[in-house]
Amino acid sequence: MFAKRLKQLRKQRKLTMQELADYVGVAKSTYAGYESGYRQPTIESIQTISRKLRTSADYLLGLTDYPEPPTELNHNAKEYLNYEQLHWDGVPLEKDDLDLIRNLLERVLRDRGLPDKNDLSSH
Repeated sequence: MFAKRLKQLRKQRKLTMQELADYVGVAKSTYAGYESGYRQPTIESIQTISRKLRTSADYLLGLTDYPEPPTELNHNAKEYLNYEQLHWDGVPLEKDDLDLIRNLLERVLRDRGLPDKNDLSSH
């Protein structure tokens, strides 16, 4: 998946293999190995490549299907738990897992004396 996404994004961004190889600081043949799947880049190289391609390392590695990184980090946990394909260190979280997390957070807020979940859902 990495090799396919790497090649696809490079072409979409209208970059040459040589341009990316130069940016990463590797030989063109090494970079070509990344796109063919023959070679595996280091984590540092994946991060560098993702910056040049204006994507996330998670997308290149197949951990998300969204090639565009979020422009602004959403700090609202309630909204964040609605995102599809959340995972915990690579382990996918299912709907039941997310419901449990929501219930736990609502309990924490209730214990603090904050409004109940019906009041929270209107915010």
